[in-house]
Amino acid sequence: MLWVMIMVIAVVGILTDTYTKNKKIELKRLDKEIQLEKLRLENFDKETEKMKLELDYTKQQLLETKPPYNSLEK
Repeated sequence: MLWVMIMVIAVVGILTDTYTKNKKIELKRLDKEIQLEKLRLENFDKETEKMKLELDYTKQQLLETKPPYNSLEK
């Protein structure tokens, strides 16, 4: 009977240790995913700002090169 209890305690200990290690690995994975998502959002914001600046620049260039209205009447 004593051997059975010792074996049960050992098995429970091994299972608990494995479960704990798996949870720690999962937490690290989730932390990495959060960091990756933050980087994606930061990159998206930078790309959006860059496109906005490019659009503003293109608009300005078009306004500067736009012919006067009087030249269309000729």
